[in-house]
Amino acid sequence: MGTPGIDRSGSGGGGTRTFGIEEELLLVDPGTGEPVPMAVGLLEGRRPARSGDPAAAPGPVLTAEFQQEMIEVVTPPHPTMASLEADIIAGRSLAHAAASRVGVRVAALGTSPLPCDPHPVQLRRFAAMAHEYGLTAREQLTCGCHIHVSVDSAEEGVAVLDRIRIWLPVLIALSANSPFWHGEDTGYASYRSQVWSRWPSAGPLQVLGSPEAYHQLVHDMVSTGVALDEGMIYFDARLSRHYPTVEIRIADVCLRPQNTVLLAGIARGLVETAAREWREGVAPAAVPTELLRLACWKASRWGLRGELLDPHTSRPTPALAVVNSLLNHVREALEDIGDLPRVEELVDDLLYAGTGASRQLEVLHRTGDLEEVVADAADCTVWIP
Repeated sequence: MGTPGIDRSGSGGGGTRTFGIEEELLLVDPGTGEPVPMAVGLLEGRRPARSGDPAAAPGPVLTAEFQQEMIEVVTPPHPTMASLEADIIAGRSLAHAAASRVGVRVAALGTSPLPCDPHPVQLRRFAAMAHEYGLTAREQLTCGCHIHVSVDSAEEGVAVLDRIRIWLPVLIALSANSPFWHGEDTGYASYRSQVWSRWPSAGPLQVLGSPEAYHQLVHDMVSTGVALDEGMIYFDARLSRHYPTVEIRIADVCLRPQNTVLLAGIARGLVETAAREWREGVAPAAVPTELLRLACWKASRWGLRGELLDPHTSRPTPALAVVNSLLNHVREALEDIGDLPRVEELVDDLLYAGTGASRQLEVLHRTGDLEEVVADAADCTVWIP
């Protein structure tokens, strides 16, 4: 739940949008593959992810999350895909080294393939969440990837949220990395999406039109008492509470660092494209929130293995065609930024190698052992080609 600091001038002001990443990683026993509550010991004595000066953290840092069986790696903001990729790899290596010192491994898995009874970090806020939400909180051991992309203003930020919402389900399909839950094959490519949706404040946003409407909605949700505070407003994408960014929160943590880089590149392309549309007076697509929920479910169920819902028509469409539509949608922005060749290369790699969910299922099919699935995932987490 840490947030990368932002120091930039937005593309609307003539600069380059910076972007940063938060990746949640499981802590697992190197022998059994089971999640272990070692976050407190692993993080003891380390500098916090957030400070008064965002520039005070020149590289990736580690921070605690809701459960003691996980940690979060937070990068600072970056202007290029290459520099962000270097920090994603460095952050995972930092987490690997810290985990090794306390006798565990880190694994980039959206959910644990093996059963686990998680242990909340002993903070007052987390204790309140565990008390209020019961089993939903107690079982909530899921790892996501959050992408922060800078915006010039709250007005631009809400305009971006209004226009990227129809494309966010595709990011579930691209990142799908959680086919197992409590030792069972769920049949879903991203079962994390299903578990996460149990939070009452999670899910897609409607078109809002203005910062005032956005902040009024957040205020009204907190005023119900169902969401304990603004930090629990778990929209698929939201305005950051701390920095001038749009935070895209819908994706699973990716098995390979290169897939995280791909998500970040596409996310920045989406934000830049949406901001340009707003400045040009292009209205956001009026797709009902209810249909976006169905699109998210479809992406969660099948990943890239079957059909997704077309972002404009909400009709079943081959996944590859929808991915191509997404790339065409952001192509001009990616070309102007200079990211298009790398994004196309990474998309080709992902389509060839498959998602993290596909790899997990392949390892289980080959070995018949969920412990081997976890071990392979831990290897992939810090693997460099």
